[in-house]
Amino acid sequence: MIGRLSLVALGLVTALPAAAQTGAAAVEVPVLSRAVARGQLLGQDDFASEPRTPAQARNALPVGDAVGKETTRLLPAGTVVRANDVIAPRLVRRGEPVTITIRSAGLAIATGGRALASAGAGEMVRVVNLSTNRTLDAVVEGPDAVRVTAP
Repeated sequence: MIGRLSLVALGLVTALPAAAQTGAAAVEVPVLSRAVARGQLLGQDDFASEPRTPAQARNALPVGDAVGKETTRLLPAGTVVRANDVIAPRLVRRGEPVTITIRSAGLAIATGGRALASAGAGEMVRVVNLSTNRTLDAVVEGPDAVRVTAP
């Protein structure tokens, strides 16, 4: 009788699915259907469902939670997306121009600036006021728009 080890050594056994190798039941999990570059937004059509072992499926992000998020790194096709693979979309990017607005008692003043970091909606970001060359802490309000609170 030829054992499994002998068959593997002879190259007669092909790779078994991971679930069959570990004896664990396969779990349907959302995976990327295509490679996604760093900084791209995920859409509903970027996902497919594939069987994976429970260990591989651990901490998998549901499709609904991942759609609309921006990737933090290159994610190859077949990757199980986890929370640390995505972030809120960056509305302000490092080195790009921004509009700095300050509002106080019905008065709004806007000026040009440059972002010193990337940030998403509602996040704090440091910006440089281009007219005074001062560094300010601001809150991201929208695409290329930040708000500084009045002292």
